[in-house]
Amino acid sequence: MILDRYLVRQFSPIFFIAAAMFVMLLGLIELFANLWRYLQYEVAAADIFRVSLYYLPKSLSYALPISLLFAAAYTLGELYGRNELTSIFSSGIPFGRFSVPLLAIGLAASGFSFFFDDLVVIPTLRMKNGLSRELLHQQRTENNSDIVIKADGGRLIYSVDFYDFVEDTLNGLSIVELDEGGRFVSQIRSPRASWNGEYWNLASAVIYEYEGEMLVIRTLSGTDRYREDPGAFRRNAVEAEELPVRDAGLLIKDLQRAGLPFTEALADYYHRFSFPAVSLVVMILSISMGGRFRKNILLMSLLASLVSAVVYYVMEMISMMMAKLGYIPPFAGAWFPVLFFVFIGFLLLKSAKT
Repeated sequence: MILDRYLVRQFSPIFFIAAAMFVMLLGLIELFANLWRYLQYEVAAADIFRVSLYYLPKSLSYALPISLLFAAAYTLGELYGRNELTSIFSSGIPFGRFSVPLLAIGLAASGFSFFFDDLVVIPTLRMKNGLSRELLHQQRTENNSDIVIKADGGRLIYSVDFYDFVEDTLNGLSIVELDEGGRFVSQIRSPRASWNGEYWNLASAVIYEYEGEMLVIRTLSGTDRYREDPGAFRRNAVEAEELPVRDAGLLIKDLQRAGLPFTEALADYYHRFSFPAVSLVVMILSISMGGRFRKNILLMSLLASLVSAVVYYVMEMISMMMAKLGYIPPFAGAWFPVLFFVFIGFLLLKSAKT
């Protein structure tokens, strides 16, 4: 339809200019937030540039919803200001039908955002974080201490004083075995266990178990029964937000199987699906607010865009924090801001002029 193409032509240049502006702004914020650290460690300008370059996809991911909001609000405001929408409405075209191209763009942007985050943003963000930690001498360690994990459906409980990642050894190991009813079967103690690629070799191990009514203590000879992957004992050095969707789901399953805290990772996993939906949400908001300004259209559209974006991100930050702390379910923490803004958007659409 001619009007559809006309609306897209009016929208496109404003969107690309706004996206470039917001990407640059977010990149500068990230740069200046860490600039004093780079100067403290005398990091070369070329390395700082590489870190900033790796952050550009993440900046685009954050800037996309804001740019869509601003471009749609400004485009519709311009059409209202030039009385072009009055002519369109007089011809019998409903406002909802006229806005379909913008909603389609918002839907397409949501799909693009999901795959762009998974295929481009995640790898480059991981590279950026790794390079930044290297330049700032903030290397992670995968050693861990005071570990308790569950395995075999909760029938085996491992307690480890210290896991040495370099040597792949467990120091101060205790393994408690329970039956299907949760009753005690045996306990194994070993001062040291080493991983041979297939199972744990227990050194100087002793086993405590009941024979009838008597607790018997005896030396445990070599056994290949205990095959829990060493990754279960490592410090969680990989964040769910730095993994593709498929790997993040596997990480959560591993954490659940090992009896480790997984609420934070699960909230990040749900957020991976909810965040791309923001592009569609902001389109609904921008359509409802775009024609509300007749004067100072550029200033008011930009102000409305920034205020809406700030309110959304603050609400999202609070809900995600509450979800990670366990105050609300992870699913609610990820999706509540989206659903709330969809509701507000439809309320504003009902009062929009047509």
